[in-house]
Amino acid sequence: MKIECELAGRRKRRDMSKFVHKLADVQSEMIGDGTRVWQFSVIMNGAKIGRNCNICAQTFIESDVIIGDNVTVKCGVQLWNGLRVGNNVFIGPNVTFCNDKYPKSGNRDFKCMGTHVEDGVSIGANATILPGVNLGAGCMIGAGAVVTKDVKPGVVVAGNPAKEIAK
Repeated sequence: MKIECELAGRRKRRDMSKFVHKLADVQSEMIGDGTRVWQFSVIMNGAKIGRNCNICAQTFIESDVIIGDNVTVKCGVQLWNGLRVGNNVFIGPNVTFCNDKYPKSGNRDFKCMGTHVEDGVSIGANATILPGVNLGAGCMIGAGAVVTKDVKPGVVVAGNPAKEIAK
């Protein structure tokens, strides 16, 4: 698919097929048009990534992860099994998601707890999202926040543990 865009006063054509950097390890074939995957990123077989996403350098996406359209995943983020990300979401640098409430080395029988990030959510740098949490549509998570429980749609939370600071 090709679209027209204005660049420096001249008409240019931009190819909207996906871009995968030659130093990325992309095993999944379910990546939408217009998505860009940058160097040193790993995307496991089975992961689903929507259209027009930006998967920045040094990210890891496990096989049971679903990402919507127009999502930005900044550098240093790992997305673990059970994570569902809606459309138009921003995940800041070094955000940490967890999917095991009681992690233990070598435990292969742990219960994977899914986390849901609804449409329009913005998550600041270095925030930690504990397993089983739902982030409501349009909410904002402050940088460095530790989210231990569900966040209502449209609110802003910050701190450790994260508390509502604005609507």
